[in-house]
Amino acid sequence: MKLSTARVKRTLGQLEQQEGIENAVPVPEDSPVLPQLSHLFGDHTFFLDSDGLHIVQLLEPAIAADGPTGQLVKLAGWTDDGHTSLALQQPEPTDIVVALGPDNGA
Repeated sequence: MKLSTARVKRTLGQLEQQEGIENAVPVPEDSPVLPQLSHLFGDHTFFLDSDGLHIVQLLEPAIAADGPTGQLVKLAGWTDDGHTSLALQQPEPTDIVVALGPDNGA
């Protein structure tokens, strides 16, 4: 799922608090790799962190008092200690669930 700016900020704030997730950043919209990722996985906001490449998958039911929640799904892992190359894998849902909150479109 493609996240609004507000939801990206909320997600990053929650990922910072998770054990095993370090230095999470969204892949920039102007990244030359984004079209290739979108072709492979669909229109998502992609996150890189110390563990690899992730997306947030909307959890059902999507209706909650404070907005929907999403589950972090790992799509690729680093192949080297320098984090310069990723190896694609079968999408792997993690135990990490984030509160996305309302979508104010920003």
